[in-house]
Amino acid sequence: MLNNLREDIACILERDPAARSKLEVITCYPGLHAIMIHRAAHWLWAAGFLWLGRFVSHIGRMLTGIEIHPGAQIGRRVFIDHGFGVVVGETAEIGDDCTIYQGVTLGGTRLYKGAKRHPTLGKGVVVGAGAQILGGFTVGDGARIGSNAVVIKPVPAGATAVGNPARIIGHDETTGAETPESPPAGSVGRSDSPAAGGRPASVVPPITPCEQGALDATPLQALLSKGAAPAVIQEPGTFTAYAVDPGASDPLLRVLHELIAHTAQQDARIANLCQAVEALGSRVETPAEPFDAQRLSKLVDE
Repeated sequence: MLNNLREDIACILERDPAARSKLEVITCYPGLHAIMIHRAAHWLWAAGFLWLGRFVSHIGRMLTGIEIHPGAQIGRRVFIDHGFGVVVGETAEIGDDCTIYQGVTLGGTRLYKGAKRHPTLGKGVVVGAGAQILGGFTVGDGARIGSNAVVIKPVPAGATAVGNPARIIGHDETTGAETPESPPAGSVGRSDSPAAGGRPASVVPPITPCEQGALDATPLQALLSKGAAPAVIQEPGTFTAYAVDPGASDPLLRVLHELIAHTAQQDARIANLCQAVEALGSRVETPAEPFDAQRLSKLVDE
């Protein structure tokens, strides 16, 4: 037990830059206290003292704000950072060297007694704040669960799961190599890539309707045939323990940029129709100001 305690203290000092001394870790880290109390409760549970094990676990819950069922199996050097609101179910298993942030639930979706209802975390898994892992499946070694993710299916070893419901990114299930995620639906006309400065931008250049020489027929024909502007490949989401992603965009800004891109597409089609009408000998009045998608996108970003 003393060896386990030494390992727990050492892993906290290694993983938490806010930890300054062993004394601070021993006296001020509820995650460490919860693990220590759980080990006593789990020993009682395994010895057949079920009520006493639950009672000790309940005392630990009141003292630390972390609820760990005494039947759960927790490996060595598990670090519960902050920990408030963490819930670990009866049949959950946590491997060695895992890191769990506050608000995490290792829960179940089934109500059958004696069944494996809660998840199994492999070695070195990191679970971000507020994540919910629900079900009796396995999260592979070295996997990372993004903050506020809702995971309801197995996660391969070394992969990253983000979103609600969670999707796997940065992992090729056939080769195990990291692969970029394809752009999600609705990403037309915007870019969140670092090359674009992290800001969405329209991919449709401004076109002056009916202006001679302002329209390139080749890309416009391709645009009309596809019915949409070409998608811009963006960087896949990344793991974050505290739900703060520097590359994330505001949903409202995303909608505005998509509206601007759609308007630019329609403007290009109108320009094409105007040229066709003028080719037949009719005169088409041009608007006072052309639609400037790039200027509008810049105003929205500002």
